[in-house]
Amino acid sequence: MSILDYIEMNPQEAQRLLGFKYEQLKQLLEKVIELHNHKVKLAELKKVRIIRGGGGRKPKLSLSEQVILTLTYLRHLPTFQLLGIQFGVSESTANDTFNYWFQLLKELLPPRANARKMT
Repeated sequence: MSILDYIEMNPQEAQRLLGFKYEQLKQLLEKVIELHNHKVKLAELKKVRIIRGGGGRKPKLSLSEQVILTLTYLRHLPTFQLLGIQFGVSESTANDTFNYWFQLLKELLPPRANARKMT
């Protein structure tokens, strides 16, 4: 069972596991996936294709699971090796996934108040 499946069955556990209330998590997932899709469309418009798009290996994790992987790392700070094992991907895939979605989350979420005071 994935963390996402567990949270769907036990929404009251979302805050403990990921630091967001269930409704906040759903809104965040919706907004960050929307931002991702927008960026993918923009990148696709700039490409000059010789070969039709849509090929290649499909990702093992859904977009929501990729975001959950990122939030899990931010909440618990496991190694990428453990994160990969937990989500059924390689260590490098866990690292790449985190780094991609972390940038999108930084665009969406405001900085913490304490961080603003420090700078």
